[in-house]
Amino acid sequence: MLDVDGLRMRYGATDVLHDVTFQARQGEVLVLLGPNGAGKTTTIEILEGFRMRSDGRVEVLGTDPAHGDERWRARVGVVLQSWRDHAKWRVRQLLEYLGSYYADYSTARVERPWDADELIAAVGLTEHADKQIKMLSGGQRRRLDVAIGVVGRPELLFLDEPTAGLDPQARREFHDLVVRLAEEGATTILLTTHDLDEAEKLADRILILNGGRIIADGTAEELAHQIVGADEVRWTRDGRRFVQSTGESTRFVFDLFRQYGETVTDLEVRRASLEDTYLALVRQAEAAASPLEGAAR
Repeated sequence: MLDVDGLRMRYGATDVLHDVTFQARQGEVLVLLGPNGAGKTTTIEILEGFRMRSDGRVEVLGTDPAHGDERWRARVGVVLQSWRDHAKWRVRQLLEYLGSYYADYSTARVERPWDADELIAAVGLTEHADKQIKMLSGGQRRRLDVAIGVVGRPELLFLDEPTAGLDPQARREFHDLVVRLAEEGATTILLTTHDLDEAEKLADRILILNGGRIIADGTAEELAHQIVGADEVRWTRDGRRFVQSTGESTRFVFDLFRQYGETVTDLEVRRASLEDTYLALVRQAEAAASPLEGAAR
């Protein structure tokens, strides 16, 4: 679905992307993380076909996005941080109007567009189908943004900071929707976010971009074990508090209970979080870059 090899982007004398390489398969939720200025937006815009790259090979649904035609675009969905539209449009009215542009790109395998009422039900807006957009809450509005992005039944969906500004309940509902789209629709999703809890919950795989380079690629669990390493086990026995770092927490806890039985209380296993991993990776990358920057100066 996505095949990126040696992607480079240069503005004047400044390289903002260096040899970026990754792939994504059908139905996968791929989360792109990185600090501000890491190159996330530039990468996404190149993949969407909105920005020309300087070098490297990029294939999106088997096509170079720099030369994607309307038929290719009909297979790609985009959900921006905010969507500009007329506040007086009604939910069903807008989706029917936008969906009409996809009718000519329906195929035997994928019927386009998504029926407006089915789509409204899928995103949980049935009760609001005849409401004007200006009357929707933030969470409802974000559901509509997703509906707009998938009305053409895309095979690949780009989500840019999808839950920015949402309250916890709306964020949870949005997460459920993203998972359902990937599982039921076999839609590949590439998502950018600064919310590490969100990334850990949604991602099948995580890419971390820093200084224009991919510095990590794997599941949250894989990255935690590779970078941070040991889990931390805490417990109490005979009124004393113990802490032990171990790479085999399950076996350690089993042996602990086998040896001490019910005298072990207040057991807690703390696995390395994605936040631990992310911060460790960014610090490593910045430390590695510092000597090079000093030599250049």
